[in-house]
Amino acid sequence: MTDFVVAIGLVLVIEGVMFAAFPGIARRAMAAMMETPEASLRTSGVVAAVAGLLIVWLVRG
Repeated sequence: MTDFVVAIGLVLVIEGVMFAAFPGIARRAMAAMMETPEASLRTSGVVAAVAGLLIVWLVRG
């Protein structure tokens, strides 16, 4: 459970740095996301989740 909380914290750090360092790019990315079809967003989310799972498995395995 500790690792999960640390992972959530790291996600927040990375997102916070992105918004703090590159607010214009982050805003354009959000606007582009709003125009992207749900199916594409869902597919991207599944691919990202699987890639993250594989990375964790390789590092921790």
